[in-house]
Amino acid sequence: MSAPRPMIIALLVGLAAVLFPQAASARETTAMASHKSPFNCGKTFYANNWTPTHNPSGSIDWQTYGGDAVNGETVRATAAGTASFHNAGSTSYGQWVEIRHSDGTRTRYAHLATMVRAAGGSMSVSQGTAIGTVGATGGTNAPHLHYEQRTSTGAMDTSPTVDGVTISLGQKKAVTSTNSCGGSSNPYTPAEVCGSGYGVIDSAALTGGRVYLLYNSGNGYNCVVTLKTSGVGTASSMSAFLEPQGASRTTDSGSYGYYAGPVKRSAPGQCVKWGGSIGSSSYTSPFEHCGS
Repeated sequence: MSAPRPMIIALLVGLAAVLFPQAASARETTAMASHKSPFNCGKTFYANNWTPTHNPSGSIDWQTYGGDAVNGETVRATAAGTASFHNAGSTSYGQWVEIRHSDGTRTRYAHLATMVRAAGGSMSVSQGTAIGTVGATGGTNAPHLHYEQRTSTGAMDTSPTVDGVTISLGQKKAVTSTNSCGGSSNPYTPAEVCGSGYGVIDSAALTGGRVYLLYNSGNGYNCVVTLKTSGVGTASSMSAFLEPQGASRTTDSGSYGYYAGPVKRSAPGQCVKWGGSIGSSSYTSPFEHCGS
């Protein structure tokens, strides 16, 4: 017995929707045009929408511009949404992030060297939230950031717009980021730096920032991170340390623009000494928080 004609038509329509995703609606196009560059404020890199063999067609390869190498650069959300973190290993995207935005559109960021969450994790992000760093993981042999803008149906926007610049198929344009240019606020939070499961249990003020102690009840680890509140983005001397009672101290120190740490140590039920510094301003706690 053959299927009724209306059912056949419905099946064909459904199949077409899968094979040929719809183009962006006018609302989606407007929303995607508000996306910023995925890099720090003032950074300029090439956006290369090259053809004919780039897969998927319409995706952008962000590459080195002039003397500023893209490798290792902080990657930021181009718009607000919910980020999910993935790892395809040595194939395809490698380490990559997808952000689903409130209108159903999504962006993808691939070949990352590091991610701020482990694969399988997720987090809410604002425009400008750091999600990882540029690398060459997966199916590539040169550091760059693979970037996609997709409609709510999954179709590629083959002429994506970032920071007001539209990069159509076959074009290569230098784009200067205005992402996170809205003042001196630090785009990172202590929980973002330490990772999933960590919550702040104490903090201390420093000149130009604050040092935080966090704890993860799921694994018994403490975490310390020092965050800047002034001079954000400009590298300067910073540190963070953690010392479980009766054990050696672990310290992260260097010239950083946003934060020092995270320093993590297993210390379930142990007292800990913790602290950090920004320039000449420092804090060192007594041994405390003995039950967390």
